[in-house]
Amino acid sequence: MNSTNQFDFKKLAIIMAGGTGARLWPKSTEKKSKQFIHLIGEGTMIQNTVARLIPFFSLDEIYIVAADSYSELLYEQIPALSKDNLIFEPYGKNTAPCLALSLTQLSGKISNDTIVYAFPADHVIYNVREFQNSLNIAGYLALHQKCIATIGIHPTRPETGFGYVQVDEEPGDLGDMFEHGVRHTKTFAEKPDEETAQRFIDSGDFLWNSGIFTLRVDAFWEAFEKYMPEHDQLFKVLKKFVGKDMYPEAVQDVYRQILSESVDYAILEKAKNVYVVEASFGWSDVGNWDELYRLSMKDGRNNVIEGEVIAIDTSNCLISSYDRIIGTVGVENLIIIDSGDSLLICRKGNSSSVKEIVDFMRRKHISKF
Repeated sequence: MNSTNQFDFKKLAIIMAGGTGARLWPKSTEKKSKQFIHLIGEGTMIQNTVARLIPFFSLDEIYIVAADSYSELLYEQIPALSKDNLIFEPYGKNTAPCLALSLTQLSGKISNDTIVYAFPADHVIYNVREFQNSLNIAGYLALHQKCIATIGIHPTRPETGFGYVQVDEEPGDLGDMFEHGVRHTKTFAEKPDEETAQRFIDSGDFLWNSGIFTLRVDAFWEAFEKYMPEHDQLFKVLKKFVGKDMYPEAVQDVYRQILSESVDYAILEKAKNVYVVEASFGWSDVGNWDELYRLSMKDGRNNVIEGEVIAIDTSNCLISSYDRIIGTVGVENLIIIDSGDSLLICRKGNSSSVKEIVDFMRRKHISKF
């Protein structure tokens, strides 16, 4: 298997843009969530995601799935993408229904041996060449093994904000694929506490779960039917409405009946034909303000400053102003984010708990912010 040259197989990319990014409030809101804002790099998160896929996929092979409410943002931010390549959900139901809806809607355009790559819309990736090399290996694997291939990242620290996947370091029946970083999976683990994360790192056989996965269309539907049979029946009925006037109403009806389920939990953790491609490109899901601070360039006092900020005797802080001056004196280890109509002040290390503010506002119906 040659991992440097792109293999010739039918493929498409599905960018899943349904997240709310609650831990990045107040910049990420329900009206304009994480994937549609600029956090790091040249463009918004979703613009950067599309840009790094272009060398591997043509524009007509890239599809974006998002909630109906984000349609105008998508037209505005990704104008080069045809409207036929935008798939809209009534509302988010996590990644398993997102992928099922996408493949149902595209059923008339794709064959069972088409290789589907699923990408979150809001990740940061460095070393794009290595990234594309990993995609190539995963596509070859999914095609020839009729399997689901995930991409695992070698961890660099005991991170508590990422999921993990344990791999088998014995070659088994993998042959030369083992030399290209392909591994059998053992277990998937949700975001661990710090002690557990350290234990994962020390064991040497855990990778970060990137949330990127590759599969053949028929392999997905076989797994979907086996592990999500009730949902599968609903999507089989929905397929009959594709291209008809009743289709939008049928989608609404299906989404009212299904549960919110991730592909990881519903399928990957249960299926036997799941492999991992070990990768070494730089990766982060930028899940909270602490992670953004870690990724960003610091000044001489380890501050990350954006906008009009006067920082006196201030160190180890992330401070972002919107349209007013922020002044700090004698503080350290703080996150201060001004979005214009909302202000967050948080101690560094606690930003995963910012979601609790959003949850509180939802309970109190404070929808404006």
